[in-house]
Amino acid sequence: MVVLSKPTTEQYSCIRKTPTFPTSIVPVVDLSKPVEAKTLILKACEDYGFFKVINHAVPMEAISNLESQAAEFFSLPLTQKEKAGTPNPFGYGNKNIGRNGDLGWVEYLLLTNNHDYNFIRLSSVFGPKAEQFRNVLSDYMCAVRKMACVILELMAEGLNIEQKNVFSKMMMDKESDSVFRLNHYPPYPENFNNNNGKGMIGFGEHTDPQIISLLRSNNSSGLQICLRDRSWVSVPPDHNSFFVNVGDALQETFFIQDDMEFVRKT
Repeated sequence: MVVLSKPTTEQYSCIRKTPTFPTSIVPVVDLSKPVEAKTLILKACEDYGFFKVINHAVPMEAISNLESQAAEFFSLPLTQKEKAGTPNPFGYGNKNIGRNGDLGWVEYLLLTNNHDYNFIRLSSVFGPKAEQFRNVLSDYMCAVRKMACVILELMAEGLNIEQKNVFSKMMMDKESDSVFRLNHYPPYPENFNNNNGKGMIGFGEHTDPQIISLLRSNNSSGLQICLRDRSWVSVPPDHNSFFVNVGDALQETFFIQDDMEFVRKT
């Protein structure tokens, strides 16, 4: 989830100028129509490795409550936010966004699937108010996890896998290694340049290691994906929907890559 510090049409700059991904091209999957959805999900994974879901059943109240709590966290002084601990692997990070020394114009809070562990981190920051944050976080993560399970089971059906919950059971496992990340892109100084004389990108070019990543972009632009021809395009934000990105684990298990084209294994 992306959290905005204040309303704006563009919260951060990107050094790569790209065309906007036409809204009509973004694969849209309606989760209220499962028969149609499983076919659309499979095709979207093969063609783009990316799609948008609507009618996802995640309550807007849960979303807005978490956004409010997250905005409160990121508005705190740096010394207070750092009490959440360094992201090793969980905690608060600022600009350092990878193990290879990658930098970005971003700060983030990375949390685990274990709410008790998260509570300890949040207590260091909020004290008695941490209980409220934990409850809001729990409600949101529970709803998003259910949505993820629906998507993963439809994906398994589309692949004609007999065990429908082959993917979703990993999400529901108490020992699941799923993670939750809140990204915040601070206002970008117009006269700021990095060492190369170019504007700092918010979050650099990367692939996600997970099975899938569920993204919510608020109304802020900046999300980009790479197409088969290796060109980058910007994805229009959608406050009411979630975006799904196929991760490396799923790609390596069920797809082979040939010049950026995903092909079903037989």
